Amino acid sequence: MRHARRAGVLGAPILLVEPETVPLVTRDAVRARVPTAIVAVGGPAAVGEITLGPDRERLAGVLPGVLWLGFILSGLLALGRTFLVEREHDCWEGLLLAPGDKSAVYLGKLAGNLALMAVVETLVLALFVVFFDIDLARAFPGLVVVVALGTLGLAAVGTLFAAMTAHVRAREVLFPVLLLPVQVPVLLAAVKATEALLAGEPLGAVAHWVKLLAAADVVYLAVGVLTFDAILEG
Repeated sequence: MRHARRAGVLGAPILLVEPETVPLVTRDAVRARVPTAIVAVGGPAAVGEITLGPDRERLAGVLPGVLWLGFILSGLLALGRTFLVEREHDCWEGLLLAPGDKSAVYLGKLAGNLALMAVVETLVLALFVVFFDIDLARAFPGLVVVVALGTLGLAAVGTLFAAMTAHVRAREVLFPVLLLPVQVPVLLAAVKATEALLAGEPLGAVAHWVKLLAAADVVYLAVGVLTFDAILEG
């Protein structure tokens, strides 16, 4: 009880609970006080993670979604500005008058978006590792493949829809509304594959999700190349 006596001297509240259990009402009361620090006396289950938040396994279950949420939000900001320069400087006619196949414009914009998103995703992944204390040494090669395929699918459709909504007044609202539903297969496969890789499974164990990502990328790229000319002139 040495720590309890010290807490009493400092005027801090003392919570006594049964071993290995904290009542639900007690947890809510502790959370409501928003403590700056808690000292657990008598074992990790006295307060510990049971009171302050979910355990490690439950946290690991949401980490892939958190990671891809960061990728999506940063990607929306980058993709939404794809044709910003052409729109603000009245250069759209220049794109229409450019000689050659207009799909080259699409592929060039796509390459630029992929480079920008790769840089941002590297920073997001680094912050993810630091804040959540995740060891990516084993999962890193497979994670690179999954992130690359997921990013390609996101950028392929995002570049196309950015051209489609370039002259729409409410493009900031319309762009994510159009993009996110189409990305459901990519996001589902990417999150599931990332979850398995972070759990220690090899890349071969998520081959079906990787194949889904690759198939979606091929379809999105083909649609973008074939329809960009009509969208640009529309």
